Amino acid sequence: MNNNPFSLVGKTILVTGASSGIGQATAVACAAMGARVIITGRNPERLQQTRDRIEAQCEAIIPAELTQKEDVENLVKSLPPLDGAVMCAGNSTTLPLQFGTREKFDEMFDVNFFAPVELMRLMYKKKVLQKNASVVLIASIGGTHSFMPGNGVYGASKAALNSFMKYAAREFASRKVRVNSICPGMVDTPLIHRGTITEEQLAEDAKRYPLGRYGQPEDIANGAVYLLSDASSWLTGHDLVIDGGFSI
Repeated sequence: MNNNPFSLVGKTILVTGASSGIGQATAVACAAMGARVIITGRNPERLQQTRDRIEAQCEAIIPAELTQKEDVENLVKSLPPLDGAVMCAGNSTTLPLQFGTREKFDEMFDVNFFAPVELMRLMYKKKVLQKNASVVLIASIGGTHSFMPGNGVYGASKAALNSFMKYAAREFASRKVRVNSICPGMVDTPLIHRGTITEEQLAEDAKRYPLGRYGQPEDIANGAVYLLSDASSWLTGHDLVIDGGFSI
C-alpha cells in the first residue's frame, strides 16, 4: 500500500514538448515518482534521449507536431486512458509591440495557445482523460503577473492559455477532471539561449530575482508532479506561480 500522496505510481501521464527543457524534466520527474509516461514532441531523436533517461517507465514515444490537425488527431487516437497530462510544448520571443504583426501573433498563438487547447479539447471529448485525471498547462508570469517590454506577443498567448485553464477547470469538473496551470518566471532552458538576449543581459536579469537565480526545469517539473498527484486532489482552476519571488 502506497501512503505517499505525492506518488504517481499506477498513473499514466502524457507529457508534450518532452524532447527538452521543462518537458523533458517533467517526463523524468514523473517517471521517478512511478508514473508510466507517454512522451510527445516534434523531434524523434531528442525524444529518444528523453526515453533513455526514463527507460522502463516510458509507455510510448509518439512524435507529433501539435500545430498540425492531423498529428493532433492521430496522437489522441494513439493514447490509452490517461490519469494526467502536462502541456509543456511552447515557444517564446522578445519583440517590441510595434513589430508585433498579425503574423507574429498568429505564429505565437498557434504554438502556445491553439495547439494545447485543441489537444486538451479532444482528449476530454474522446474521454481519454479518465475520471480524477489532472491536466497541467505551462503558462507564464509573463502576461499574468509581470509585464516587461518586448514580452507582449508571448505574454498575450500565455495569458490566453491561463484564462482557458480556468474555464476548462469549471466545465471539466463535472467529470472530476482537474485543470491547473504553472506560471514560471524565467527558466534556464535552450529557449532563452537563442541569441535574442545576450548572456550578459541574462546574467544581469537573474539578479532581479529575490532568490538570486533563474529557475531550472526541475523546479517546474516538481510543481507539475504535485498538481498531477493525489496531494492536490482538491485543487483546480489554480495558477501556481513558481518564479523565485520575482512577482513580489
